Amino acid sequence: MSRKVWTTLLTKASYLPGLFVLHETLLSVNSQYPLVVMTTPGLPQEARDVVERRGLTIREVNGLQPGEGVRTMPDLDVRFGDTWTKLRAFDLVEYDRVVLLDSDMIVMKNMDELLDLELPSDWIAAVHACACNPRKYPHYPADWTPENCAHSSVSWPTAISNPPVISKDSPRPYGLLNSGLVVINPSLELSEGLQGFLATSPLIPTFQFPDQDLLSVYFEGRWKVLPWCYNALKTMKFVHEPIWRDDEIRCLHYILAEKPWLTDRAVAGVYQEVNGWWWDEYKKLEVDMKQTDPEGWKLVDAHVTKK
Repeated sequence: MSRKVWTTLLTKASYLPGLFVLHETLLSVNSQYPLVVMTTPGLPQEARDVVERRGLTIREVNGLQPGEGVRTMPDLDVRFGDTWTKLRAFDLVEYDRVVLLDSDMIVMKNMDELLDLELPSDWIAAVHACACNPRKYPHYPADWTPENCAHSSVSWPTAISNPPVISKDSPRPYGLLNSGLVVINPSLELSEGLQGFLATSPLIPTFQFPDQDLLSVYFEGRWKVLPWCYNALKTMKFVHEPIWRDDEIRCLHYILAEKPWLTDRAVAGVYQEVNGWWWDEYKKLEVDMKQTDPEGWKLVDAHVTKK
């Protein structure tokens, strides 16, 4: 058994297209490490079956939430309801190193180096959140502006070799990570500490972005900053155009509610090109699954827009 793995969370069948495309891209870049799928008890059996038929390892975990009534989310962000459960990745103590990935990602270049990244046992590694708020959501923090975004502090061609630096004088958003990709050294001590924090901290009701705000606070001073290319948020192609280079992306993250598989392929607007990269991988998946698991393919494809 590999002692180092990628992992992602699957709580509902509607994310099967994202999961399988993520897996397909890990295979396509010849990663030497397997993908372990954390699932919760509510995931339908038919979804579990198709995941196992794809050769993926399932690791059952229990859902994780703050106490009842501790935190409510704006209607725009109800999609974050399950994301606290991503913290269960710290429970995977059968592995020495885990890299947590969201299922709305594609891997574009081999990044196995993250599984060997030098990292103290009680640290994590992650990419900064983008604090530009290009859609001007009124419920986002007031200090989420381009001038306060850590990604605005770096420039091409050195943005990858010299990622943003956090100092005592940095704007508050410099201390915020995006939890789409997190490098973790699993341990019971870290897991228990995080769960205790979730259960007792008075900060929990103030968190705008559940798990990633918690990780930012809990690991303050203990997270290694990774360059943008390991968690290239699709919005950054436009709001951080000076540092974005398509050929430098390791992992592309389809943030926000409009996932490629839920978006009309013909009217994706400015995301037409980046969504097209996802659809290219989906077409490869279709060819394979129609041959190897036609029933499973029907279940996957049922959750994809037909436009």
